[in-house]
Amino acid sequence: MKVLIIEDEKSMALEMESFLNKLSYNCELAFNARQAREKMLDQTFSFILLDLGLPDQDGLLVLKEARSCCPDASYIILTARGNVQDRIKGLDLGADDYLPKPFSLPELHARMQAIIRRKAGLKDNAIQIEEFTIDLSKRTVSCSGEEILLSRKEFDLLGFLLLNKNRPLTRFQLSEHIRGDFGGEDYDSNYIDVHIKNIRKKLSVFGSADWLQTLRGVGYKIKA
Repeated sequence: MKVLIIEDEKSMALEMESFLNKLSYNCELAFNARQAREKMLDQTFSFILLDLGLPDQDGLLVLKEARSCCPDASYIILTARGNVQDRIKGLDLGADDYLPKPFSLPELHARMQAIIRRKAGLKDNAIQIEEFTIDLSKRTVSCSGEEILLSRKEFDLLGFLLLNKNRPLTRFQLSEHIRGDFGGEDYDSNYIDVHIKNIRKKLSVFGSADWLQTLRGVGYKIKA
């Protein structure tokens, strides 16, 4: 899952990047509004973590612009500002949450997970599909209590499909999600097909994975 961190305090930005990378997020950094704008025009993000106190432009203006070019992203405002009106305005402009500084990195991740669950219509991080249990927070897949080992990219694909269950996703969309860009040479190959084949092979040892469907000429979807 691709994350853009817009934060002018470089040490904090790097700390967030390191923490989220360990949790299998794919992070990009921007230390000012100009850098953020360039990255948002060039890439697609699932999350944008935005500090309001940027050196070259007010963060609320960046949020308003970002919502236009990245309408599908989820937004969390990060700021030391204590002004309630700023919080209200940020939420009115489309932010999904507001986290005052200083904050703990586990709390940031918990809020990201809560947004993911809410947007996917989930009550918790564990999803049950027939005999399989997929825990999006722990990044585990199990069947009757026995864990099924998936690679990082395999789980990223399966998790993304689950968050969009019953919705067709193209190979382009899947490649963009796990790579964080527009696919490059991997998109022109059978990169996604190979990963899906491996997922099915691992799942089929434990039970039927017919719910992971191929849509000929389109891509894949999970029917649940």
